[in-house]
Amino acid sequence: MKSNRIYFLLILVFAFASCKTTEKPVAPKSSQFEVEASYNVEDHYNKKEVMIEMRDGIKLHTTIYSPKDTSKTYPMIMMRTPYSCRPYGEDKFRSQIGPNKYLMEEGNIMVYQDVRGRWNSEGVYDNMRAYIPNKTENQIDEASDTYDTIEWLVNNVENNNGKIGTYGISYPGFYATYSLLDAHPALKAVSPQACIGDFFFDDFIHNGAFLLSYWRATAVFGYLKDYPTTEAWYEFPDIKTEDQHQFFLDHTPLSKLDKFYGEENEFMNQIKNHVTYDEFWQSRGIIQHLKDIKPATLIVGGLFDAEDLYGPFNTYKSIEENSNSYNAIVFGPWSHGDWARNNGRQVVGNIHFGDSISDRFQKNVETKFFNHFLKGEANGDLDLAEAQMFNTGTKEWQSFDSWPPENTIKANYYMQPYEQLTELPNKKYASSDFISDPKKPVPYTEDIKVVFTPRKFMTDDQRFASRRPDVLTFETEILEEDVTLAGDILAKLNVSTTGTAADWIVKVIDVFPADTKNTEDIQDHLKLSNYHMMVRSEVLRGRFRNSMTHPEPFVPNEKTAVNIKLQDVFHTFKKGHKIQVQVQSTFFPYIDVNPQTYVENIFEAKEEDFQKQTHKVYNDSAIEFTILK
Repeated sequence: MKSNRIYFLLILVFAFASCKTTEKPVAPKSSQFEVEASYNVEDHYNKKEVMIEMRDGIKLHTTIYSPKDTSKTYPMIMMRTPYSCRPYGEDKFRSQIGPNKYLMEEGNIMVYQDVRGRWNSEGVYDNMRAYIPNKTENQIDEASDTYDTIEWLVNNVENNNGKIGTYGISYPGFYATYSLLDAHPALKAVSPQACIGDFFFDDFIHNGAFLLSYWRATAVFGYLKDYPTTEAWYEFPDIKTEDQHQFFLDHTPLSKLDKFYGEENEFMNQIKNHVTYDEFWQSRGIIQHLKDIKPATLIVGGLFDAEDLYGPFNTYKSIEENSNSYNAIVFGPWSHGDWARNNGRQVVGNIHFGDSISDRFQKNVETKFFNHFLKGEANGDLDLAEAQMFNTGTKEWQSFDSWPPENTIKANYYMQPYEQLTELPNKKYASSDFISDPKKPVPYTEDIKVVFTPRKFMTDDQRFASRRPDVLTFETEILEEDVTLAGDILAKLNVSTTGTAADWIVKVIDVFPADTKNTEDIQDHLKLSNYHMMVRSEVLRGRFRNSMTHPEPFVPNEKTAVNIKLQDVFHTFKKGHKIQVQVQSTFFPYIDVNPQTYVENIFEAKEEDFQKQTHKVYNDSAIEFTILK
């Protein structure tokens, strides 16, 4: 069954996977132990499946892998997931269990659980279920379900040492974060990885703009059930094309997509009915609740993660600001979930960052973290830097006592006429303008493909965009010394438009020297000579420039401030390179097209609302970098 193959990929990466794509595969390649067949889980572990009863009587399917060697006690490491505990049946085993092969081979009790309302668990699912502080009687949320599960495990699983850790990537990372709230005393170590922090800023919506490229993924979360099942109960829409750009162009306005999803897709309806950061979204965010955290935390993310950058950065920062517990962060040159794979050669898109990077993390960071807090003294005296960050320009790891590092400064680079990006502003009043046509949007990639959730474009060559008249390009002279960005980026635009609505997309790009040599990873039609590598990009739906809760139109032709925060980077623009900034108003179909005529709900926009408009960027616009000294 085709759909089941897709679901299996979801489980392997603990998150979304690809569906019919010409990109390099999103699903993980066979890991080293699978290739070498050097470790058979069934030879070393017993498997047990149980239904654990929650405080309100609902039972959750839980799979427990316990070492056959019962001569000692072991900690438990648990992942709670909406993506299934497969394979079901006590005689069927996963090829890998736990966060990595090292923790598996040295012996730990590994636990998986289908969260409430998903797969073989009872109850009804609630997407990003809201946390309830000070619960009474039988009130439940994911914190109480985690607590009740741990309480059962420590009292019923043989040979456990009374300590438990949780982890997960993407949505399971959200559940790992959730375990920190009202934490069970036995919970000692938690590693939220690529963790969703708020669905209004992760995955499906970025600063008010709908990420159209995730439209099909709403099927995963939108179809509800109230019965246990080991078979998929939802399907993805069949778009019957290999050209995603043209498909979504043909289905603009967004109302044309309604024929693929009915009222039964609860999540899609929620997105359509809650187009501002209202109470519905605010209540489902978890970042604001991360206070007085007790368990140790290791936050993990990929610097080229197209799905979840907001979550892990803000999870770390919130815990750091509001708790005194052990809290560390690791960000590598990874796309979504790469660190859980053993690919050997680490490549994102066309760019090779090094070898054995994920294995190094698994062996020397992740395993050390869990062992210290679950098997060692758990005193926080761990020989790991608080922040381990990979410099995506120099391609080297660097350690810091905090993130962002303390020895940084803020520096403004100004967007000047004649495509110049300068450290000193031009005092003459000037602007750069472009015509934005919703019927001819700027592609987010030049590849022709269908992608379930995009990844490769995060390091894509941006030359194709810089050559378009509807993309403004600003560029420094060739750098005479290295410039290292270490922290967030703030685009401080001053703009105007002839319309009443507009999106603003800002991209930060590393322009390689002309003599850069190719690697084996470059696409056939490209060269690394003068390659325009995207380092970071972000969108702001202009109506939310002053408030995510209270949108407002632009006044035509009125100069207006628009500030866009881009998520943190750690990247050195090396001597001989150039720093480039691109500004545009479409990024399609990663982001849906703004009609450029103000409408209250873009999902109800009419064809006549989509109008060509002229946008201006004034030369007092700047991009503020956090620069490491």
